[in-house]
Amino acid sequence: ETDMKRYDLMHQINARGTFLVSKMCIPHLKLAKNPHILNLAPPLDMKAKWFKNHVAYTMAKFGMSMCTLGMSAEFARDGIAVNSLWPISTIDTAAVRNLLGGATVAAMSRSPDIMADAAHAIFMRPSR
Repeated sequence: ETDMKRYDLMHQINARGTFLVSKMCIPHLKLAKNPHILNLAPPLDMKAKWFKNHVAYTMAKFGMSMCTLGMSAEFARDGIAVNSLWPISTIDTAAVRNLLGGATVAAMSRSPDIMADAAHAIFMRPSR
């Protein structure tokens, strides 16, 4: 049960924020040598398990995923690569430690370095 204030906040930060920041960066990215937009967004998966107990969060994150898909197609002609990263397992972050299970889940999680390495690999690829 998500109250509307929290719902709005999740959508303003995730979906709207992704759209707005990307929109404001596009003119600059069109002038860049190797322009990339990289989001932290999941693959679109319509299985109920992703929505049960956290519909609002999943909707907000899927909004980011749809930005990635749409912008990737829209800005391909400009040579701007638009991609998303999403880990297959949990990453040892403050959110995992404080909200999702504490030290037990953190111990089973991957290091944040894996996300940094993946982002670096994407940014080093030619965008065009």
